[in-house]
Parts: sequence; structure tokens; C-alpha cells
Amino acid sequence: SKPWWKLKTIVHWHFSATQRRRLNWVQLAGHKGNFKAADEGTILKKFSENEMQCFEKLRGDTLLPFVPGYHGVVEKDGESFLLMTDLLANFDLPNVMDCKMGVRTYLEDELVRARERPKPRKDLYEKMMEVDSDGPTPQEHSQLSVTKPRYMQWRETMSSTHTLGFRIEGIKKCDGSCRTDFKKTQSKQDVIQVFKDFTGGNVSIIKSYLNRLVEIQQALKNSEFFKRHEVIGSSLLFIHDHSGKAEVWIIDFGKTTELPEGRILNHNIPWQEGNREDGYLWGLDNLSCTLESVSNVTKEENSPIETHDL
Repeated sequence: SKPWWKLKTIVHWHFSATQRRRLNWVQLAGHKGNFKAADEGTILKKFSENEMQCFEKLRGDTLLPFVPGYHGVVEKDGESFLLMTDLLANFDLPNVMDCKMGVRTYLEDELVRARERPKPRKDLYEKMMEVDSDGPTPQEHSQLSVTKPRYMQWRETMSSTHTLGFRIEGIKKCDGSCRTDFKKTQSKQDVIQVFKDFTGGNVSIIKSYLNRLVEIQQALKNSEFFKRHEVIGSSLLFIHDHSGKAEVWIIDFGKTTELPEGRILNHNIPWQEGNREDGYLWGLDNLSCTLESVSNVTKEENSPIETHDL
């Protein structure tokens, strides 16, 4: 399935113009998932057993107010879907940003499986070359191929996943413009600039985002679900519109995996293969610091310049 930012076509159902307009934004709400429109205020996301189990476990957890509402499994045209609250339904032409959290976007098990049959792949070499022509080693250049384990680990080092514990996946603005060219966005300064552009330097929106991140951080620290799961490939979805309304939601649990009985994670210590740490809280701290920096820069730029008589 295509990532959400590449989905150009709209599923043609019989629904209102408002729903049809919002479906454009629905594609943004859960990248790499397939969506269909549902009744007003809800969406259908392609069924994932793992994600369904996560939603079931979250029912009594402190994270429940920060994840999309889950309303069970429904059948449509012979396929199963998760019926979820449309997070964009209460916004008017929203601006949306997807930030993938953590220091890696693959499970440890995926890395182990990829190593079992490390077949050189031309498609992964081409993907690497698209991002960085200096990425492949001399041997990989000569073979015109890269193994999957090598590609998986290299990919994370190119973005702020490696340097900050989160990375911007994509942005879609209210004017329909879309940006996904963040694969090499590594430095805090670059990320600050992206957030500044995304928020339009609106201090009130930035403050709302920061307050929401504080609430999410507290909920994560108190969450039994969070302690007992390796949270991989999950995102924070930032949404705001021209009215100043702004929200942040935790989305995408397709790769979130329960730990063995009796084991918990800190989520803020370095990952070493085998410890299953995901760096989520470290990334969240850096994300909050980034937004604080955006706020400070914006305030400085908006403050009147003092003049003194000579």
C-alpha cells in the first residue's frame, strides 16, 4: 500500500460534499494504512490484528484520551476495517503534520528476520542512491545492490530519527500543498525551521501544541500499556486550522509489540540490540524542546526593535 502522502485517488462512495472534502485529509491521518470514508465523524482503516489488539488494551489506560476513538471492526465490500474517530472532522481545512517517534522504525524481530536471508537488492540500492549517492559502500556500488538489514539501519542514520528520536514524515497544508522531503532533515535547526513554517509562527498554536505534549508525556509515564510495549512506527499527528484550534494525537499501532511477561521498557535510554528500547520519551523531550525553540524564535522576531537616541 502507498504511504498516505502519495494517495491521490479518492474512494467513490455516496457521501456528502463535506465528507468527500475531508477524505482528502483522511489519507493523511494514518500513513501506510488504507482508508475509506464512513459515517460523519468516523473513518475506516484497513484491518490490522495487531492494531486492533492495541486499541482493546488501551480501553482502560491513561493514554485513551490521546488516541483515536476505536469503535470496533466492521465489514465493507468483503474486507475488514477498524472503525475509528476521524481526528480531522472538527477542523476546517486543517494543516497536518506527521512525526514518527522513536530512534528506529523497525522492530528488532524485523532486523533478525532480514539477517536470516540477507539477499542483495537492487531496489534498496536505488532507494539509497535517491537519498544519498555517497550512502553505498564501494562494494555496494560495484554490486549495484544493498541488503535489507544494511538499508534499514542506514535509513535511520540519515534523518532526525537518529539525532533527535523523531522525524517528520510529511506535512499537508490547508492549501493542498504537500511536503515529504525530510529524509535528510537531521539537525535541530532544520527541524525548528520546518515547524516554524508549519505553524506560520503562530505563538498561540505553538503553545497549544506544547501544552498537549506535556499532557501526553504525563500520560505516557503513567501508562501501563506504554511500559509493556515496544512502540515502533507510531506517530504524533499535529493538526491545526485558521481558527487557532490545535490538537496532537498518538496514532498508528500496527507495529507496537507487547513485551514478554514481566518485562518493561524505559523508553528513554539508548537502544542496543536486544534491549528493545525505542527511545520514544527521549524523542518526545526533543520534540518539546524543538517547539519551545520555535516559540522563542517567533517571539524574538515579533518583538519591537528598541531604538536609542545617540
